[in-house]
Order: sequence, then structure tokens, then C-alpha cells
Amino acid sequence: MSALNSSSLHYPQEVAAVAACLQNHQGPIVVLAHENPDGDALGSVLGLSRALRAIGKSVIAPMEVPHYLRFVVEPGEIVSPLSEWPTDALVAVLDVDNNDPARVAGADLTTFSGTVVNVDHHGTNLRRADAGVVDPSRPAATMIVADVIDALGVPWTEALATPLMLGLNTDTGNFAFESVTPETFECAARLRAHGARIGWLTEQLRQKPRSYFLLLQEVLGTLEFLWDGQVVLARVDDVMLARAGASWEDVESYVGLLRNAEGSRLAVMIKDFGDRVKVSLRSSGGLSAQNIAVALGGGGHVPAAGATLSESYVEARCKINQAITAELLRASSSTPA
Repeated sequence: MSALNSSSLHYPQEVAAVAACLQNHQGPIVVLAHENPDGDALGSVLGLSRALRAIGKSVIAPMEVPHYLRFVVEPGEIVSPLSEWPTDALVAVLDVDNNDPARVAGADLTTFSGTVVNVDHHGTNLRRADAGVVDPSRPAATMIVADVIDALGVPWTEALATPLMLGLNTDTGNFAFESVTPETFECAARLRAHGARIGWLTEQLRQKPRSYFLLLQEVLGTLEFLWDGQVVLARVDDVMLARAGASWEDVESYVGLLRNAEGSRLAVMIKDFGDRVKVSLRSSGGLSAQNIAVALGGGGHVPAAGATLSESYVEARCKINQAITAELLRASSSTPA
């Protein structure tokens, strides 16, 4: 797999094509995102679903919403994962490649034979959908969804703007990442003008359950500083979760904490499920988390990526080390003398 991280050359036309496909479909629209949804995935689903319902569309949005994001969901608008597809459905896949059905959550995309539209901002997206817009220059998928909503002609409300701001906020690290562009701030200003409750979102997102801190204590006990401190790595498994009374959901933000270690260029958080591991990567200083993830069979962005390896931690750790070493050597060789 390779990555194409440049902006879309036909962005306005692609946005218009996605909006037209959604607008013209007469049956139900199923809106999906990726497994372990973050603020960008949920914000995209809520924003588009609410906009489509506002123009009279029948929308089904199946997702397992993590506890820390449930505050933004209204009763009844998110349903449990589907066991079968509704008749005459169209599927809108957001914030993930529709060609990667193992990562698409909420329904089994391998059994769907109807129309699929895709809105995503990951450079590793294969860009194969009936209608799609993929633009890695946008740091959050909700930025693209906002443009689709404009193309649909839906009147803006706070209920549309707030979940889109959630995605913008979380995927830019509160507008602190290098991925932030002038257009990012312009989108944020637009959403704020439409009533997005940024203060409320920030306060809610700061709240952490007791289990988060108890598990963090366990995770910090596994901390490793590698390659002269350029890499900081930690691991978590079921035993640690049980001792802390925590869940896998509590782990999601730890990699962001690790990236703040002084002198580090790569943060690695490993979820050890026994028969498989999931790796979350965050990079800076000329390193590409995306390169490492792709080498491990995954994908994502240059500064933030991940992969799943279907093997034990001991077996996977060797491959992880090799991928990190290769990226460090690549970055070192490309650095001007």
C-alpha cells in the first residue's frame, strides 16, 4: 500500500458529486465510520446524519459510541450495529476508506452490493467508491462533511455545527498540530458563527473517569525510551485493564500523552489482546507514523497512524522494531548535512 497525501485536484466537483448522490437517493441512507470511533468519526456521522434528516432523508447511523463521546449524541439518532442491510440502501462511509471493510464498523460492508459514497482524509485511501471525496490536506473529515452539507443546501444550525467542531477540535489537537492550515481556522470560524459550542465540547472532553488514571498508572510502568529517547513506547493488556477496573476505551488518548515526552519523535502505544496487537503511532520531527503503519499493514496520516497485527505481542514486537528502525534510518538519510 502507498499513500497519496496531497490535496484533491478536483475537490469541488467531488464534493458536488457526493452531495448529488446523497440528494438523489430515494431509499434509506446508512452512515458508517471506522472501528473505535473518535471525535472526527462521530462528529462526521452526526453532522451528515442530521443534515440528511433535515432534508427528509431516512437515515440509519449504526455505531458503538465510546463513553467519553456520548454527551454529544441525542436519544435515538445512533443505533446498534446492523445485522442485515435495509432494502434499497445507500451507504455513506466517513473518515475511513470504504475499501478497508475490516476497519469499517456498524455493518458488514463485504455483504453490501449497493451504492457507496466515501468521505475521508487519509492518504492511504484507495479512492474507489461510486462517489467520493478524499482530501488528506484537510486535517479532519468533518471539514469535508461541512462542505458536503453546504452542497446539499441544508440551513446551518448549532446542532449541525457542534459535532463538526468536535471532529475539528479532536483531530487537530485543539488546533495545535502542524496539519492545521488557514482553511482549518476558516472552517472553525464558520462553525462557530453557526453556533458550535466549543467551550462546552472542551469541558466535556476534559472529563476523565477514575479508571483512566488507575490504568495510566499501570501503563506508565511499561514505559520504554528507545533509540536514545527518540521513541517512547508503552503497552497495555487485559491483566492491566482488570487491575484498574478499566476498559480498552480508556487507552485511546494515552498515545497523545506519550508524544509529549521531551526529546521524542515517535510515540508508540501497543494494545496487546493476546492473539493480536493494535499499534497506535504519533510522530514529529521528520518521522512518518504513516510509513511505519503501512510497513505493518496499516495506514493513516503522516503524524498519526496505526496498524493491527494478527500475532502475539512477542512476534509483533520484532516487526514493530524493524519498521521503526527503517523509518529512523530513512529520516536520517534524508536529513541535510
